[in-house]
Amino acid sequence: MAEYKLNDLVEMKKPHPCGTNKWQIIRVGADIKIQCTGCGHIVMMTRHNFDKRLKKVLKPAGN
Repeated sequence: MAEYKLNDLVEMKKPHPCGTNKWQIIRVGADIKIQCTGCGHIVMMTRHNFDKRLKKVLKPAGN
């Protein structure tokens, strides 16, 4: 299982209805909460679902 950090910028497989598929991780724990960088919508999902829907990490936190 991959490790994710707070404020990582990630790309999901399917785009959000607002047109972007870039998200920022705003909570990490048993669940992961992400916020759309386009419209600010917040989604919480389990780590398992997040791993399945993640395409790649665009910008790790701190870089």
